[in-house]
Amino acid sequence: MHARPFPSLEVPCTAVFLALKKPGNAAGRDRAEDMAHLCALLDRHGAPHPQPDATHYFGKIGRHWLKWESHTEVVTYTAFSAGLSVRPFDPADFEVFPGDWLNQAPGMRITSALIRVEPKTEEAEMSAQMADWFVPESLAASRVLDDAAVMAGDFRIDPAGHLRFAVFVDKGVGQRRVGRIVQRLCEVETYKTLSLLGFARARALSPELAGVGARLSSLVEDMGEDDKPADETLKALLGVSGELEQIAAQTSFRFSATAAYERLAHERVEVMREARFAGRQTFAEFMLRRFDPAMRTVKATEARLNAMVARATRAADLLRTRVDVERSAQNQALLESMDRRADLQLRLQRTVEGLSVVAISYYAINLVTYGLFPLAKAMDVDKTMLTAAATPVVVLIVWWVVRRIRKAH
Repeated sequence: MHARPFPSLEVPCTAVFLALKKPGNAAGRDRAEDMAHLCALLDRHGAPHPQPDATHYFGKIGRHWLKWESHTEVVTYTAFSAGLSVRPFDPADFEVFPGDWLNQAPGMRITSALIRVEPKTEEAEMSAQMADWFVPESLAASRVLDDAAVMAGDFRIDPAGHLRFAVFVDKGVGQRRVGRIVQRLCEVETYKTLSLLGFARARALSPELAGVGARLSSLVEDMGEDDKPADETLKALLGVSGELEQIAAQTSFRFSATAAYERLAHERVEVMREARFAGRQTFAEFMLRRFDPAMRTVKATEARLNAMVARATRAADLLRTRVDVERSAQNQALLESMDRRADLQLRLQRTVEGLSVVAISYYAINLVTYGLFPLAKAMDVDKTMLTAAATPVVVLIVWWVVRRIRKAH
């Protein structure tokens, strides 16, 4: 619970924030590379290394105190130094992170910020400083933590490539509370930026979904036409369904992470307990106007994708049912044809059996008459009469035998 405490900051001071993220599969990255990159920075100042499996570090490098944290997808560095530079938000402050060291990072910089912490002055003076430092159209400023401080920022990237935040601290505010305010500002910016990765993915996905949706609609229309082979339509529909499932699998993590980061960003703003300063929009209002519409786009894209997957699945099930019905009808017709053929075969078999009785009887009569000819000669019976008398008997016997054999089988 206390593995990552807030820093203790004396007023005035300067904080330099940096967040790095690997472009692909950041959650499954090799964290040993992150640790090696941190150690490379520490070695430049002869600072001790953290434990190999550490997820956070706090130590002194030169005149700065460095806070390092390893998160699910990002690695963050925050360098704190006492005092303020003569030039507000001087890009030289960022030189605590050398350029050659940054070029060797195992990830890309997704955001960086310069935070100026100084004592609170009169409202008019602070308003004048804000007007000089920030873009008025997007400036957000508010009193936080029961008027313990005033924080301000415009969420714009300055010419040096960094965001700017200012914190004006009231007298008597503890060092840890100052550290919490600065830490919350860094977290709001980090989670906001990570959330917008989902927005970028949703925007890139929209044309692809439009194309797949058009194909899906065309296939659904083809289902109602009898001249379209159902098997071909089903094959094409299953292809579209598989494509949608693949897209859903590829975007599932990013959209889920976006929802989580969005909640974290709003929570970090809420815990600051904002009150309006000089009629300016608060950070919560800025998020409502500029950040929430992007998140609604992500949610709408995710809902659209899920609806298309469900629609393709329903259409495939319906078409599969149609194919099964058609195949059942074909099978029924085939069975009826087989029944007719079996009936014809049975009739043919009976005819063949009748003919076989005649053929067998013919040969049997010849054999019988050949056997009885000597007896007929002795009895002085005519051969023709003997053959005529034997014929009915032999035919009946052959018919009975053939019938018994057919019944036996």
